[in-house]
Amino acid sequence: MFNQPFMKPGDIESGSSAQLYPMMMESPELRWSFIRKIYSIVAVQLLLTAVVGAVVISYHPIVTFLTTTNAGFACYILLIVAPFITLCPLSYYYQRHPVNYLLLGIFTVSLAFAVGLTCAYTSGKVILEAVILTAVVVVSLTLFTFWAAKRGYDFNFLGPFLFGAVMVLIVFSFIQIFFPLGKISVMVYGGLSAIVFCGYIVYDTDNLIKRYTYDEYIWAAVALYLDIINLFISLLTILRAADS
Repeated sequence: MFNQPFMKPGDIESGSSAQLYPMMMESPELRWSFIRKIYSIVAVQLLLTAVVGAVVISYHPIVTFLTTTNAGFACYILLIVAPFITLCPLSYYYQRHPVNYLLLGIFTVSLAFAVGLTCAYTSGKVILEAVILTAVVVVSLTLFTFWAAKRGYDFNFLGPFLFGAVMVLIVFSFIQIFFPLGKISVMVYGGLSAIVFCGYIVYDTDNLIKRYTYDEYIWAAVALYLDIINLFISLLTILRAADS
């Protein structure tokens, strides 16, 4: 069941914008400005990811170098771990401009390379289908979460369940490395992963509306960006397995 808070009394300041959710005690204008800032950052991240990914996919020598040479393999490993490494200084400098944006850029570009390498051996039709499905799901869930928040629904209870589900997915992915599973199992894994990250999109959007403070815009952007990228990878896994 959803947790529905009490409605805010009717004596709201006159002239203020529509509230995002009942019992909202802050200025709606400030929160809407914060939300627009977050989605602007995420839009730039996604655009940068699309550009870098397209370069990696279209320029084959990059993939060849990263997958067939020792130096390239070392660079490949570095690109995989770079986003996680970048999060460490970002956690310290997330309020310090412009260092926070520089670190966010490094995080995005390194992750975009990993996404590009994931798509490198996938047909363009499958990639396009994954992109369209991701866009439709993200927009639909975002609109739903704003609609639900307006009516007093709270999705904060999802946090522990989603965290536990991600732990299961991580362990399962390690198991697949040592004990590769069949096509059906890969599709099931991708489907479960997609459901989990759909839940995270709702959960993080709800936090964006209600809980993130104004100086946490970097973390809010990182959370939504990771949700979208992981959903895309999950859908790509399903479609690629089905197409093989």
